[in-house]
Amino acid sequence: MAARKAPAKKVEVAPLQETVVKTTTKVKEPVKPSWEIKDRVYKLIGRGEPLTYVLTSKSTPRKPLLWFDEAEGYNKEIRYASNQRSCFIEEQDSNAILDHIIFENGNLFVPKNQQPLQHLLSLYHPKKNYVYKEIDEIAEAKEDLVDIETEMEALNIAMSVDIDQAEAILRVELGSSVDTMSSAELKRDLYMFARYNPFLFLELVNDDNVMLRNLAIKANEMGIITLSQDQRTFTWGSTNRKLMTVPFDENPYSAFAAYLKTDEGVEIFKSIEKKLK
Repeated sequence: MAARKAPAKKVEVAPLQETVVKTTTKVKEPVKPSWEIKDRVYKLIGRGEPLTYVLTSKSTPRKPLLWFDEAEGYNKEIRYASNQRSCFIEEQDSNAILDHIIFENGNLFVPKNQQPLQHLLSLYHPKKNYVYKEIDEIAEAKEDLVDIETEMEALNIAMSVDIDQAEAILRVELGSSVDTMSSAELKRDLYMFARYNPFLFLELVNDDNVMLRNLAIKANEMGIITLSQDQRTFTWGSTNRKLMTVPFDENPYSAFAAYLKTDEGVEIFKSIEKKLK
């Protein structure tokens, strides 16, 4: 008889355990703007400087004065009480002493020891940047510095501008009246333009097309080229041969200036330049 085979032993395998890797993402909390304790000045916008102006300082049924609290999700009523720490009605007690907010000669100075009023005007009042604005002396100083430096740069460049370029720049502002101005008048008006409108002056100085537009205008005035009455076509004044068609809705002299920088227009430019001398 054949020997019986011993039954195979069952090997128990421990079930695999799932490894769960938890990843934690740190949520970056918004950084709250810092509040500086300092004196503050507020100025009316677009109202001149009236002797007195009373700003709305409390919420009423007819004219609610509200600030929306995004964290809480609802509007909070505002009123100015000189003896309270908060400008929100719900955070004030029953002994609130209501007061007016009065601008004198268009300005309101609020010292640093009146923090509730500063908070109301700088953070919560809905009329901020519509009726009045807070004066930021540092920001204004930076803006003034940029204006002064730009004016100085413009005046320095104006001193090195030759008469032809001065005429081209001023023609943008003064039109054909520059044709009758002397060299001294052109330089004087150029300096005044650089002083009182330095940003536009620097833009025009760096614009290559300004000189080309001026050349085209002078050539047209002298009859070297002719612009049709409908301002759509430039032709030679002597032969009436067509030079170019002005694209729709473009300034004709700006279009002609651009044309003079093309391969075809370069020869036209050289010819006009010779005839202007």
